[in-house]
Amino acid sequence: MMLDIGHLNLQFITDDEGEKKAVILPIEDFLELLEDLEDIALVAERRDEPTESFDKVIAELKDDGFLPN
Repeated sequence: MMLDIGHLNLQFITDDEGEKKAVILPIEDFLELLEDLEDIALVAERRDEPTESFDKVIAELKDDGFLPN
């Protein structure tokens, strides 16, 4: 899967031959990318945790008062 970076407002720093050496992006885009990386890391950390069925989760949320019965 290729990352679609077309929506980012990127600028590049190039060397004398025109080779891209670094990237500049708005701080908002940078912070959004950091948040995405944190989310991916959390998913990776929790990969081996046991799963619960959807019905069990809904029942627990109702029992705990987070959803109406």
